[in-house]
Amino acid sequence: MKKAFTILLVITAAATYAQPKIITQAMITTKTTIVAPERDEQPAGSFTTESGEQVRIMRFGGDGETKTTTWLKNDLIKTLSESEMAVSTTIRDNAKKLTTTIMEVMGRKSGFYSTDEDQAEMRKRMDSMMSTRSQNGNFSIDRSPAAYSITYLDDAKKISGYNCKKAFVIGTMSSGKTDTTAVWYCPDFKMQGLVNTGGNAGGGFGGFTQSAGLSGMEELAGFPMQYERNMRNGAKMTVLVTKLVIDKEVADKEFEIAKDIEIKPLKDMQNGAGPGFQIRVAGQ
Repeated sequence: MKKAFTILLVITAAATYAQPKIITQAMITTKTTIVAPERDEQPAGSFTTESGEQVRIMRFGGDGETKTTTWLKNDLIKTLSESEMAVSTTIRDNAKKLTTTIMEVMGRKSGFYSTDEDQAEMRKRMDSMMSTRSQNGNFSIDRSPAAYSITYLDDAKKISGYNCKKAFVIGTMSSGKTDTTAVWYCPDFKMQGLVNTGGNAGGGFGGFTQSAGLSGMEELAGFPMQYERNMRNGAKMTVLVTKLVIDKEVADKEFEIAKDIEIKPLKDMQNGAGPGFQIRVAGQ
């Protein structure tokens, strides 16, 4: 009986040891590279309409490279994204379920904040618009949530000094169509409130991906250090963590917002306050 009890303790201890550690403070530098198929599209930029309204067009999902730095401290997550097109900062408070976004385009800064309820309403409107465009354009987009499964492999390599393993995250839509993301993950830890970085994770536009639903990586047995994903417009996105610091204190000042930036509620942006602002997601 004692021998059986000892074996049970050993098995339990091994299972506990295998669980990834939850990291509550970190600084992560990530590079996102998108290679899009050649096509004729209106480029990002700024122009003035005949009525004198200034319109800024921003394309997300187009060809290019974006550098992202993410700071994590307990319930706070700050994401700074820099590309040739713009600089955006997103601060997410998971405890308050509040997201603040600051955009700098053509040297001009503007900001807004949104609750999870605001984001849900925005996604509902976007889904309705996409559904209408789909019907009018005689093409279909499956907007239903995907069911995810993960296949773990024995492949191993080091990324930014951390031992990683390979896995495939497979999403299956209600139509039966599948989409596979190849992921290299570190099994030693996961980030509190942060599933992955880069791409449009944690930030997106206005942080709408924070509560947009599951991506499959939340079930991964570790933190994604590199992944490759096929985008809806035929482009290929590669995300790579180039630097990860988890052994230093993150200062509170990282999450402070400069006083010279006016932060408005999302509804004011939707009602057309300020200069015209259009967002175009490639492939949509």
